[in-house]
Amino acid sequence: MTNPDRVYIDFKSPYAYIAIKAIYAIEDDLDIQFDWLPFTLDIASFAGSAKVDDTGEVVTSNRSEKQWIRVKYAYQDVRRYARFLGLDFKAPHKIWDSSLAAIGLLWAKQQDQTAMRGYIDATYARFWQRDLDIEDVNVIVAMLAQAGMKTEEFIDYVQTDGREQHDKIQQEAREMKIFGVPSFVIKGSWYWGREHIPYIRYLLGDTNPELMSGRNAGVSTLI
Repeated sequence: MTNPDRVYIDFKSPYAYIAIKAIYAIEDDLDIQFDWLPFTLDIASFAGSAKVDDTGEVVTSNRSEKQWIRVKYAYQDVRRYARFLGLDFKAPHKIWDSSLAAIGLLWAKQQDQTAMRGYIDATYARFWQRDLDIEDVNVIVAMLAQAGMKTEEFIDYVQTDGREQHDKIQQEAREMKIFGVPSFVIKGSWYWGREHIPYIRYLLGDTNPELMSGRNAGVSTLI
C-alpha cells in the first residue's frame, strides 16, 4: 500500500537538496517511509531564465531586476546552509530540465529504500558540483546502475510508463496547488518548505519535549 504521507523533491531545487538529510532523519527516527515523488519545477515561469559562463558572466537572460535579486539571495541563502551541513554547492549555469532525473527517481522507488537513497544522494551531490548532465538519459542510467539497480529497460520506461507517470504526478500536484519543493503531504494537508520539518515530525509522532516547546527544535532539524 502506498504511504499517504508524501514528500516531493526536484534535483534542481537547492532548497530540496539541503533538506534531504533532515527528511531521511524523519524516516529513520520515526521508523516510517514517505512516498517519494518528483515535482519538476518550472523555474522560468516565476523566476525568469538565464545562462552564465564559467566565469559567472551572464550570457543570456530575460530576468527582471527583481527576479535577479530573488535568485541571487536564494543561492546565497542555500550556500550558507550547504556550508554548515558540509555539502558542496555550486550554482548551476542554466535552468535544467530535471524530468529525466525525476523519472529516475520513479524507477528507483521500485527498488529498495537503500538503492533509492543511493540514487538521490549521488544525483544531488554531483549535480550541485556541476558534474552531472541530468538532461542525458545515459547519465541517468549510469547513476541508477551506480546505486545498484537494474537498468536494462529504463530507456524504454522513460519513453512510456515513466514519462506518463511523471506527467500524471505533476498534474495531480498542481491540482493540489503545490508549487515548490520540498513539499510534504501529511495526513491530507500540504506543507511547503524545510521550515515545517519540526512540525511534521510532531504530526508523525515525535514527542520530543524540546521539539514540542517550539523553542529548541535543533538546528540540524530546522535546516
